Amino acid sequence: MSTVRVLLADDHTLVRAGLRKLLESMPDVSVVGEAADGLALLTLVEQLQPHLVLMDVAMPGLNGLEATARLTKSWPRIRVLILSMHQNEEYVRQALRNGAAAYLLKDCAPLELELALKAVLRGETYLSPAVSKGVVSDYVQRLRGDVQPGAQLTPRQREVLQLIAEGHSTKEIARRLDLSVKTVESHRSGLMKQLDIHEVAGLVRYAMHMGLVSSGL
Repeated sequence: MSTVRVLLADDHTLVRAGLRKLLESMPDVSVVGEAADGLALLTLVEQLQPHLVLMDVAMPGLNGLEATARLTKSWPRIRVLILSMHQNEEYVRQALRNGAAAYLLKDCAPLELELALKAVLRGETYLSPAVSKGVVSDYVQRLRGDVQPGAQLTPRQREVLQLIAEGHSTKEIARRLDLSVKTVESHRSGLMKQLDIHEVAGLVRYAMHMGLVSSGL
């Protein structure tokens, strides 16, 4: 695997320093640049041509949502992962409309960030469980009538699917089911492959279709 070139965009120097350290501790990941606002980011993107941009929402000059729209329009192959303190549903929907491949909250675990990074580099969309419930109603409404491929799930798979749909993190699921985090990740990956669903919102929709969770979550 070639080295993944990542560009950071956040107006807080300490946040960028922490993210740089975390990302560069991951195998085959290199932080090639940093920007403190959206306009500076777009200039750096043109110069550095990263594979992925880790983007904050609240930045001076040009916010992350607008920067995402401009970036994905001009460089559609570059993936954008939003990392924000804002759980506002409209922010999440706007980020996805503007072309973001992932939306994570800043209080997510390092493991969650690594999981999201791997997912978007595979061409998938990733949402933190905490924000996925906020957009699932729109997702279901748009795809109502679509039926995911049927699958015979094991009892353990059903348990994991339900907990994902209820918004629990990987670590919480592992603790509840007395499993290792790696085992939960394996179940999650297996579910996505078996059901041909590659985003959390899709798993939530499928769980609702199966009756594992209700739309009132």
